[in-house]
Amino acid sequence: MLLEGIFAPVTTPFYPDERIYFRKIEANMARYSRSLLAGMVVLGSTGEAVALDDAETRDVLRASIEATAAEKVLIAGVGRESVRATLELAEFAATLNYDAVLVRPPSYYAWQISPSAILHFFRSIADHSPLPVVLYYIPKFVPTQMSPELIGELARHPNIIGIKDSSGSVERIRDTVAATQNSARRTVEVTQVFEAATARMFKASQNEASATFVSAGDLASGVTAVATAPPAAAAKTRERTRNREVGFQVLTGAERSVLASLEAGASGAIVAFATFAPQATQEIYLAWKDHDLALAEEKQQRIHAAGARILGAFGLAGIKYACDFNGYYGGHPRSPILPLNAEQKAEVEELLVEIRN
Repeated sequence: MLLEGIFAPVTTPFYPDERIYFRKIEANMARYSRSLLAGMVVLGSTGEAVALDDAETRDVLRASIEATAAEKVLIAGVGRESVRATLELAEFAATLNYDAVLVRPPSYYAWQISPSAILHFFRSIADHSPLPVVLYYIPKFVPTQMSPELIGELARHPNIIGIKDSSGSVERIRDTVAATQNSARRTVEVTQVFEAATARMFKASQNEASATFVSAGDLASGVTAVATAPPAAAAKTRERTRNREVGFQVLTGAERSVLASLEAGASGAIVAFATFAPQATQEIYLAWKDHDLALAEEKQQRIHAAGARILGAFGLAGIKYACDFNGYYGGHPRSPILPLNAEQKAEVEELLVEIRN
């Protein structure tokens, strides 16, 4: 799977009584689908994955994918403390046709998690996961250490395709790119314009053909005609794709250094800022792709102050209110995280007044 561009780690909306608000999940995912984002991550840190039980996790994964356009890459956050529990969710995500799974290292017994234990954990998951595995390094929340050299070891596994690095260190991004540059190359399907081709795109094409195709013989027979898929429906869809070779893909999780990370060799970013301002975040990537570094730097600086305050100071509550302000549904976080007060909300509005999406 190609992981290139800007991805939004989406929120999980709740009713005031903290039940999951599935209609708002559907509305948010439908709107993200109309953006230029490469895709979305469901149930990462911004999605409050640790606040949901396994049944709720499955329900959110199902509701999210059902409302998302087929061409958007969807990554399911399935990290749990054990190999077995993580694999159970990875297998469920595969039944829904997610494109990859995001897996954090275990954290509760962090002082006992040696580098050998980390290698065993991720390799065991990758050995059995039906979906490609994206590593998730977020030392702010998960103190388990993962050095670039260790990631280089994991990158040799054929089912471990990339990492989201939320350390905020551009030097670490550069070191990880260097440590993984000799990993195995993979051939992935892409569209005619070299964007990711998802399994759901082929399935949607086949379903459309199945719903609309009736043979001429059936129409002329005078009996009830039953629509069936042309034999080559899926094959014809694949004829419109190309193959592309990619290596291990490194994505930054820090909005303040999207441009610097791209310059250091990252293939994209999974950043919470894109959850409430996808266009402003995407503009950094598009300017960089066009080799207009001056414009890319201007776009990076445009989001700097808002990102530092909303994400750095207000955290999850700030992200969810920023979603509300910019036309997505955020709502309140699950307790014990408290929502913003009136003064904090006014500050978020002031920071985003020129960054409306």
